[in-house]
Amino acid sequence: MCGGQGTRLDTDVEKPLVEVAGVPMVDRVREALAASRIDTTYAVVSPHGPETHAHLADDLPCIETPGDGYVADLQVALDRVDAPVLTVVADLPLLEGDAVDRVLEEVDGPTAVVVPRALKTALGASVDYEERWVATGLNVVGDDEYGHLRSWDARLAVNVNRKQDVAAAERLLDDGA
Repeated sequence: MCGGQGTRLDTDVEKPLVEVAGVPMVDRVREALAASRIDTTYAVVSPHGPETHAHLADDLPCIETPGDGYVADLQVALDRVDAPVLTVVADLPLLEGDAVDRVLEEVDGPTAVVVPRALKTALGASVDYEERWVATGLNVVGDDEYGHLRSWDARLAVNVNRKQDVAAAERLLDDGA
């Protein structure tokens, strides 16, 4: 999912193309998926990200959505692929293939991966919700009822929504996390 505008980042660059340690976030996510056991990766793009679409179009099949928001655009994408499907947001720059594989090994059916809000806070990542467990943007989507997979993996806890999140991600990359 890489169709967001990234208004909270206060940057002229489309959110998926924001660089973390010199690499666009969407490329970091794409590399993680390529290193995982995932067979096929699609880029879900919107009119809000024409540069992101152009950046990815030569390397990945793109599913174009109207840009009506995450849930609406996700539904458009799901209508074009067979469920179950792994969905990943483009703002998880610490994601790695083994973390994706671990999630796939641990889930049985539709699942939202969540991390403790306290972990995000400890890592210096922004937190927009007061819930104890916070969605990561990594999910297995299907037709059945959803479960939750609780994870303490720092690589899933840093979504880049604000400049402080870029700094937190770069610090963790420097620390070898």
